[in-house]
Amino acid sequence: MSHPSIAGIPLVLGGNVFGWNVKDDLALAVLDAFYEAGGRMIDTAQGYSAWIPGHVGGESERELGKWLESRGVRSEMRIATKVNIWAKPGMLAPAHVTAELELSLERLRSDYVDLYYAHNDDPETPQDEVAQGFAALVTAGKTRELGASNYTLERLVSARDAAARLGVAGYTVLQNEYNLVERSKFEGAMQDYCVANDVALLPYYGLAAGFLTGKYRTAADLEGRVRGTSVARYMEPGKPVLAAMDAVAAETGATLAQIALAWLMAQPGVAAPIASATSVAQVRELCGAAKLELSAEQLARLTSALS
Repeated sequence: MSHPSIAGIPLVLGGNVFGWNVKDDLALAVLDAFYEAGGRMIDTAQGYSAWIPGHVGGESERELGKWLESRGVRSEMRIATKVNIWAKPGMLAPAHVTAELELSLERLRSDYVDLYYAHNDDPETPQDEVAQGFAALVTAGKTRELGASNYTLERLVSARDAAARLGVAGYTVLQNEYNLVERSKFEGAMQDYCVANDVALLPYYGLAAGFLTGKYRTAADLEGRVRGTSVARYMEPGKPVLAAMDAVAAETGATLAQIALAWLMAQPGVAAPIASATSVAQVRELCGAAKLELSAEQLARLTSALS
């Protein structure tokens, strides 16, 4: 199976920060830095950043659209977006999915995306209908590949089976959370299925909401932080992981963020991790992960560190 949207992509820039805490000139600078470092894929969603008071969603896509148009680089970039951020019934019905993609394309200032995801499952809409609706977008040239995000194994398998039964394009990419301190949403049966069936994982929260950068080590470190509540769940189970990462950092000279992403890049079934950046310096640091090769012993040590 080919993956036209992600072939040759080692790292995906997360777009959840654009239009939120990275916008206007800063957004352009961050995106320019990613491009200049060789980055060629960005992940966004129609719902980014609707969780901010006064926002309605689409803010991230608008920032990306301004950059893509002003820099004239659309043909060089791979763009992924999503529908159904709030996981509401009926949101994967074909008419809604099609209408939302048209709005996304308008904001992105493009006539296609490279990868279109179901952001969340919609158990209320029959999977045959969902499959036909998404496949029609591939046929129409509106997207080149389809993905599922936050799916269980059971629902991913049944969705792909529905597409196969109908003889239409189905989900070939998965975006679930996966990182050094959160393994349960991919490792095991899901990973086995994806590897066996060439479903490529583009994991989100590759840096565990920033925890794996090493800057959050005590409860005090979380105070006043935008992502404090997101990071808190990693603190206790992640202590031995940070200790192992510190040791690998001392051995390699790499940063903890680079080590976390390099570990992901080495895992079976993972095509490329997704990571966000809020500064030019962070972009350059993240892109350095693609050049970091951890030894088999270092990878094993990191894997076994989770308590």
